[in-house]
Amino acid sequence: MTAEIPDPARLALSPPPRDPRAPFGIYLHVPFCSSRCGYCDFNTYTAGELGSATSPVDWERAASLEIERAASALAGTGTPPAVDTVFIGGGTPSLVGADVLVGMLERIRSTFGLAPDAEVTTESNPESTSPEFFDRLREGGFTRISLGMQSTAPHVLRVLDRVHTPGRPQEAVAEAKGAGFDHVNLDVIYGTPGETDDDLARTLDAVVDAGVDHVSAYSLIVEDGTALARRIRRGELPGTVDDVLADRYEQVAERLSRSGFHWYEVSNFATDSSGYCRHNMGYWRGGDWWGIGPGAHSHVGGARWWNVKHPARYAAACDAGDLPVDGGEMLDDADRHLERIMTGLRLAEGLPDTAFTVDERTRADAQVESGLLRRRAAGVADGPGYALTQAGRLLADGVVRDVLL
Repeated sequence: MTAEIPDPARLALSPPPRDPRAPFGIYLHVPFCSSRCGYCDFNTYTAGELGSATSPVDWERAASLEIERAASALAGTGTPPAVDTVFIGGGTPSLVGADVLVGMLERIRSTFGLAPDAEVTTESNPESTSPEFFDRLREGGFTRISLGMQSTAPHVLRVLDRVHTPGRPQEAVAEAKGAGFDHVNLDVIYGTPGETDDDLARTLDAVVDAGVDHVSAYSLIVEDGTALARRIRRGELPGTVDDVLADRYEQVAERLSRSGFHWYEVSNFATDSSGYCRHNMGYWRGGDWWGIGPGAHSHVGGARWWNVKHPARYAAACDAGDLPVDGGEMLDDADRHLERIMTGLRLAEGLPDTAFTVDERTRADAQVESGLLRRRAAGVADGPGYALTQAGRLLADGVVRDVLL
């Protein structure tokens, strides 16, 4: 059973040994946004919410300090691992500018070292990018761009409080490709109140026509405490309907499949394996990563910890010479098993028989009989096993829950 750590900072200062053969990633969280989207519950802040408490300059200084201390902590367990993947997310990383993003990558390179084929991704808001922005990132060593599109329908964007202009995401894709990026992702959200089948069809047409090699398609989740949740509760907007969300997912999967994309995780599609997000694959396969920035989570050698959330508290902790850790836990074998099933079954590759207990295999066989799982071919590298069917993808969380019951 997961054990809470009385002094989680000590866990980060001296993490457990990790498998040196396993990939290692760095996640860097940029907590700034120009405005707050009504559906978002991420750890993000507008300038008005922060006031004079902290600034992007404070964040850059503090994150640089945490990078150095993370490398030092991992050096205590042996040679610090070269970084296989870097993912800069938020928030809106593009708000801090290309020079800052490249500078942060340089700090990671100089402290940890980057693997020769490292994947380096940043999320970006189309409205805060330009050809010059993408040129600078490409020259600085970035290899992958992820752009928020969500929808091409103006009324859907208004409900989501998205500020970009319809058509701008496609322009940003062209600019990124012109700068030499082979790997570009577009994020799509489906199931927004007021969205029609035709709205989604036009969005998917635009995605395909943009020529990206990766699409992340997420059903709208109405999170408690968000502006969207309050509007739905007041009756200003209808709530989401599970059957509609399932229909929309099938529409997404069919349209993308017809255009040469295949799914490799329930919500993620790529034109071929070179387009997979390797950083996220590290999460789904139980890898190790260090999360830098306010509220970022880390996982090393079966230990997990998370940083303080508010940027001012985060900066103060880093400036004081501390690791900005707010909580942590050690995962036992049962925890690791649970998480392996939860994440691994969402992948198209599925999991081998050896990942399951005898009772779980019995329950998985029942899911095969019901058409939600299929038996994986014996020729797969790690042997026969189980993977989701098309119908199972619509009910992935329930399938996992029933197998683990």
